[in-house]
Amino acid sequence: MNDSLVIIPTFNEKENIEAILKAVLELNSGFDILIVDDGSPDGTAAIVQSMMEAHPEIRLIEREGKLGLGTAYIRGFAYAIEHGYDYVFEMDADFSHNPADLLLLRKACKEEGYHLAVGSRYISGVNVVNWPMDRVLMSYFASIYVQFITGIPIKDTTAGFKCYRREVLETIGLDNIHFVGYAFQIEMKFLTWKYDFKIKEVPIIFTDRTKGTSKMSRGIFKEAVFGVIQMKIKSLFRKYIR
Repeated sequence: MNDSLVIIPTFNEKENIEAILKAVLELNSGFDILIVDDGSPDGTAAIVQSMMEAHPEIRLIEREGKLGLGTAYIRGFAYAIEHGYDYVFEMDADFSHNPADLLLLRKACKEEGYHLAVGSRYISGVNVVNWPMDRVLMSYFASIYVQFITGIPIKDTTAGFKCYRREVLETIGLDNIHFVGYAFQIEMKFLTWKYDFKIKEVPIIFTDRTKGTSKMSRGIFKEAVFGVIQMKIKSLFRKYIR
């Protein structure tokens, strides 16, 4: 077993899954991979299973039905804690996150002493490729909105490419994570910050998928807008001690 676990949630990613697994494995840098598949009817899980015998670094959790991004990561976090991984990553299956950047995120946590490393699209300008302008603006201003409401000092508050030290996940407590959609990404950063862990934004280039179908919708953004207010209000009535 390696010390690093890359969690990749999937739903209908048959066009990407073999390539993304190979890309992570070819880094040859001590990453295990956990696929959390939400019952993909396109056979994503079967492709993963076909690769597992030759590649013991790959693990698979199959769930029945589409249960949401947040619950997939929470399931993955529980697996990581149970198996003692020191560095736990979130990454998409569609190559919007460059697998090579896993090394940069781990370096920030393992060598530079940060507790959370965020692959940031906005820490050095706007580094997004192939997104339509309306989506770029919606994402960028969503992060500004989150910063304004919460005070969190992170430029890319909605980023989904991250590395955690295990102690962050253990301190937050998986039962204390309430959102399961897009707001999940915001809540995780917010809790990490409130517990006074050290956070670094690592500049990356985000490239929109070229294969498969995006799971993003305007409804997901609306959830985040109202969820942030709810999250901020609740935080005023609790203490964060570690």
